[in-house]
Order: sequence, then C-alpha cells, then structure tokens
Amino acid sequence: MKKSHKTLHGFFQSPPVSHLPLLCFLFLIGFASGFGSMGSISAAFGDNSFFCAIDASGRQTVICWGRNSSSESSNPSVYSIDIPPMAALAGGDGFMCGILANTSQAYCWNLIGSSSDLVPRIFETTSYSHIAAGKDHVCAIRGSYYSDNEYGTIDCWDIVKISNSSFSSKQSTLFYDQFISNLVFGKVVSGEGFSCGGTKEDGITCWGPNSSRLEISGVSENFVTLASGLDSLCGVSEVSGEVKCWGANASFVTPPVGIRFVSLAAGARHFCGIREDNHGIECWGNFNNSSIPKGSGFLAITSSDFITCGIREDDLVLDCWFANVSSANMSSPPDYDPPLQLCSPGMCVPGSCGEGKFAFNASLLHEPDLTSLCVRKDLNICSPCGLNCSEGFFPSSSCSVNADRVCTECSLCQNNSCWDICKLQSSPEMQRKHQHQLHRLLLIVGSSASGFLLILIGWCLFPRLIATRDKEGSKKQFASCIGKPELETDASTNLHPSVSLAPCPGMAQIFRLSELKDATNGFKEFNELGRGSYGFVYKAVLPDGRQVAIKRANAATIIHTDSRTFEMELDILCNVRHSSVVNLLGYCAEMGERLLVYEFMPHGTLHDHLHGGLSPLNWTLRLKVAMQAAKGLEYLHHEVEPPVVHRDVKSSNILLDADWGARIADFGLLTIKERDLAGDMRADVYSYGVVLLEILSGRKAYDRDCTPPNIVDWAVPLIRQGKAAATIDRYVALPRNVEPLLKLADVAEASVRENPSQRPTMSDLVLSLEQIVKDGLIL
Repeated sequence: MKKSHKTLHGFFQSPPVSHLPLLCFLFLIGFASGFGSMGSISAAFGDNSFFCAIDASGRQTVICWGRNSSSESSNPSVYSIDIPPMAALAGGDGFMCGILANTSQAYCWNLIGSSSDLVPRIFETTSYSHIAAGKDHVCAIRGSYYSDNEYGTIDCWDIVKISNSSFSSKQSTLFYDQFISNLVFGKVVSGEGFSCGGTKEDGITCWGPNSSRLEISGVSENFVTLASGLDSLCGVSEVSGEVKCWGANASFVTPPVGIRFVSLAAGARHFCGIREDNHGIECWGNFNNSSIPKGSGFLAITSSDFITCGIREDDLVLDCWFANVSSANMSSPPDYDPPLQLCSPGMCVPGSCGEGKFAFNASLLHEPDLTSLCVRKDLNICSPCGLNCSEGFFPSSSCSVNADRVCTECSLCQNNSCWDICKLQSSPEMQRKHQHQLHRLLLIVGSSASGFLLILIGWCLFPRLIATRDKEGSKKQFASCIGKPELETDASTNLHPSVSLAPCPGMAQIFRLSELKDATNGFKEFNELGRGSYGFVYKAVLPDGRQVAIKRANAATIIHTDSRTFEMELDILCNVRHSSVVNLLGYCAEMGERLLVYEFMPHGTLHDHLHGGLSPLNWTLRLKVAMQAAKGLEYLHHEVEPPVVHRDVKSSNILLDADWGARIADFGLLTIKERDLAGDMRADVYSYGVVLLEILSGRKAYDRDCTPPNIVDWAVPLIRQGKAAATIDRYVALPRNVEPLLKLADVAEASVRENPSQRPTMSDLVLSLEQIVKDGLIL
C-alpha cells in the first residue's frame, strides 16, 4: 500500500507555485467552507485553515499543520501549539474544538493557540460526549465522553471572529430552539448556519437559520455517520450502509450507488468516504479523482476546502490528496503536504468493540514500548473490519477481535483459495507472473527427468510448505517467562567487529534531499527499517554503492528542535566515532527536513534476535555483544567531549553490524548539564542492566504474559537468593561451564540496584565483562 506523495509532491514542485495562484486561493477560501464528523483527525477551514490529528504515541497529544508560509517550499508548516490531550476533534472556520481526554470538557483553539474565550464560561465545566464545529458556531452533546449513555441534550454557542486571527464566543441565540432543547441526540454535525443531529426516535433533526435549505423533513432512519458541506448534508445509512444526501445538489452531484461506507468527510464542494469492503476512498462532487490514493486503505479521513487527508490503515501514516482545483480557477492546489507522523486511527472509547469491528492492536506498529494508543488501558480504538482488499491484493486472513483482515500481494498467491480473487485464471498479467514463478523453480531444480519429477512434487507441496512455515512462524512463545521456543539456527560466531569507520568531514557530509529521496525510492514503505520517537528509519543505497540507514525526523521532532539546536547536536554527533557505536555519516536539512545518514547495520537489533524470531545468538556471541555494548556506552560517558548520556538504553537500540559486532544506536541528540551528569549516567547503567537480564534469560524487559511482568522484579530476587541459574535462557543449549553466565547475572543485579550510588560505572562494567568474555570463550 503506497503513499500518494508521488502525485502530491510532483504537483507542488513542478512548476514552482507562483504568488498569483496562492492569492487566488486565499480569495476563494474566504467564502468556501466544509465540515466533517468528529474524529481523530479534523480540518479547520477558511483563510486561517489548518489540520490537526491525535498522534499514536499513547498520550493522545495533538499535532497541527497547515499551508506553507513559503510558496517555494514543498514541506508543511507544523504548528507548535500547546494543546492538552484530546479524545476527539472537530474543525470550524479558522478554529478547532475538541473534547479533553481527561475531563470530557470542550476546548477550542486557533493558529495562535488556545483561548479561554472560545468556550462560553457557562459551558466551560460541562462534560460532553460529542462535539461539532460549524462555520461560526459549535454544538455539543452533554454527557461524559467515556460513559455508556450514548444520548444527551444539546448546547450550542457562537464563535465570533474579532480580527483575522482572534476569536471569542457567546451563548448562541441563533441555534437555540425550544423544541431542540427537549430532544436527546447521539451524534451531531454542524455546517454553515445549521446543525443536524441523530435522535433516538426521529432520525435526523436539523435546526438553525439555514436548516430549511436542506429539505430533510421526514427522514426517520438512523445513520452511522454524518458530514455537512457548504449547504448540504450526507449520511451513511445504518441499515443499507449506502450514502444519502440532502441540500444543494451542486455540493454532492450524484453520490455513489451500491457502495457501503463506514466514514464520511465533506469539503467546500465535495464529499469523500471510506468504503466498507476494502477501506479504499471514493469521492464525489467537484473532485479530481485522479489524485485519490490507489491501493491504500484508510481508517480515518477529514476534508478541508480543497484537501482531504486521511490516516492509512497499514502504518497509520498521514496522506493527503486534493479536490478539483480547475473549477476554482487555480493553477495548483494549496500545499498541505502532511508531516511524517503516526496518528491515531480512531477515537478511544471504553468497553469492547461490537460486531464488524476490531480493537486496534498497538503491537502491530512494532514499537517495543508502545502498549496502547490511548491514555487509559481500559480504552480501545474500535475500527471497522475490512471485508476484502484493493486490486492486486487478496485477504490472507480474516478480521478478528484484535486485528483487521491481512492483505497480501496477489503475486504471492499459491493456491485456488485466492485464485478467484486475484483472477489468476483470467488475467494474462497474473498468469505471466504465475508462470514466471514456475520457470524460476524449474531453473533451480534443473531440466533433467528426475529434476522435472522433483518440480512436480515440489509444485504440489509448495503451498503446504508455505502454510506450514507460516503456521510455525506465527506460534506464540511458551508460557514460561524465562525464554522462548528454540529457533532454527544460530548466528555466526564471528566475534571480530568491523573497525572501518567512514570519515565525517567538517561537521558531517552534506547530502542533497533529492539524492536521499532517490536512495530510498522516495521514502517508500518497503525500504522502512523501523520507527521511533525521532521518526522513521529507511534503508538506502547511495550513488556510490554504500548501504546506509537514513533517519527522517517526524513533525514532533522538528517542532521541538530549532535550527541552532540541530546544528549543535550535529557537532556532537560528528565527534562520536567508535567501533561500538552506530556512527553518523552525514545529514540533510533542506526544505524543512531533518535527515540523518548513519552506517547500515545488516543484522538488525539485539531485540529482534532475543524476542523477534531472528536467530537467537549462542552464548559466546551474547557475552561478546554485552561487552561491546558496554564499551559503546563507556565511550559516550567518558570519552566524548562533552559527555553524552543515552537516556534510552534498550535491546532495540543495540544493533549488529555485518561482522556481528554490537553497536549502540539512538543515543539521542541531547547533552547533559554537568550537575546532572552523574545521576543520568547511573540511569543508563540501570537500563543497561535490564538489557543484561534480557541477554541472560531471553525474556522481554516487560511482558504482560508473565508474573511479575517486569524482568527486574522477577530476576533480581532469584539472583539474590543464589538461584541465578533459574534465570538462564533454557532455549539455548547450556554450556559445559555456566560460571560466566552466573557472573553475568551478578553484574546485571548490581546494575539495577535501586540506590544509584550502589550501581557500578560503565567503566567498571567493561572491566567485569571483559573478564567474563575471556572466561566464556571456553564455554
């Protein structure tokens, strides 16, 4: 599933955006408006338009972005607005409102920041379960966001624009109706001069000075979701799943027929929806369908005047596409290229998910420290199940309680269970691919009669072998909390780390953004190595043939690190040169990007080998890795000037190079004040002690399936009772002499002592581990 930046970037970059089209856009957007449903991503409209989304960090913090301040830049302006954690978002004209994650109270802000004036004092302490922002008013349903009661009465207030960037609010008289005040609603959506809500008994009810334009009387059915445009309203029927629309026909033209939807969003003159079957996008109205991402599924979308943005289902990355700008007399769309950020696929709610939905599993993001996308562990994000996949993919597994259906490329289809879906029998292209796979197998085995026989046997058994391998690969770890099942092979026991270091001329080698884009095939997903708090990491091949790893900073990193700080950090990183550290080769800071180029570590992370299914490493190599990692940390603590404290020592930040040498990675771009240095170094020692316990036991640092789940709480009492042998990983063959492993347990215990002053320094640990490795060579 691919991101549509090829279309979006290409449109923005060539030719350069002139000032005239931008002025045209600003003029048009003044009277254009569109509004969508409450969600985890939302858009504000008008000449102060911007987007916001709830991030996927588990803290429910909010990140906002908008048009570029420079017409020559193809990167977003990310707004550093101090917004408290949010449960849900809804955008109006130049402002945005949401429901606070901790209190369920309403909170509104604009580009300048939050304003206490945007919620009337009479409503400031009221809890709300649903909120909708219109052009210049807000309506919200009373009740706690996390309660089981789905219905409540309505409060509405006006948002008054004082100046171009200043707003205030007052209790609304235009949206007060005695009849409405006596009804209870389950959902609400607001447009320009009207609001509509779903009631228990009466279906959709609309009110406000412009509500009569919708001509919506007599609609008694319930709707899964609603979205309002400039002067129109569309909803997804709870019974049929199809779209029904009311109001000015020019806003929605002819909505799709025979397609079931799970989500809607509205722009100035268009609507977009997420299909129920494959989570693909369908748009109608005044819209350029050629810009819609193909082959990508989405879990959440929102629309501004001319832009629709969504959160992709496979990786939670933001993606945007534009409406038909030609009708707006614009030569190019406004530049809203989204930041590189993982965002929440939906809103966090209490209780279990109902039929046809699954609870999004944070472990799918492969972040060891991320256990939930919500601020409370009793909350779930309930996303709609996909029924099938986009063209070129087939569902290799169906939707379950904790996971959506899995889509697999049709090129991997090996049996008749997927042939019909992939149309192998009728599609010449797929037949050619299928035949090509057979020809490759024929060449491998040979052309002799006996080889041909083997081919026939192999061809019949191949699907079964694949299924068997997949089945074995998906087995869970044993219930035992001190190891994992035996894996197929052990890694090489070559103990000599690579010592050749690439030069770091000047501050660092400066790379062009264009060459790093080419080296990563445009930062495509298939080149992604991992992701963390800093951003994404991609595998790349430079023009000179060097394999490197490229870290691309996400929006949160960029807005919290100014240019001067980044330059100072580069000075420090360039001075870090050691055979037990992943060394910086260069950087790129063009067009608002922050890209760091590092040495490539082909054997992955220590975490992957201990817990992720890669070869488990024998004891000799484990001891060597422990010592080399200690040397890397000792170098950072005592040899770099100024000293560097890692602050995030863990097995996923210890990488293995081509010669199986251990390298410390992600030691951050932070130096420590001298008065805090000793204490923070001892914190690094503690974290390193946890890694030693992982190496010794094969158990994760924190495992909810174990009792106790924390590895320190489990291992330290055993070690102090003289039972360290009980912590040794039983799924790696025990050596004849276990004494070095028992000594390793003692070193780990000393490193994780509660009193920091009782912990050894990294230099002390290196001396101890060097002796343990020397003794361990006779294992």
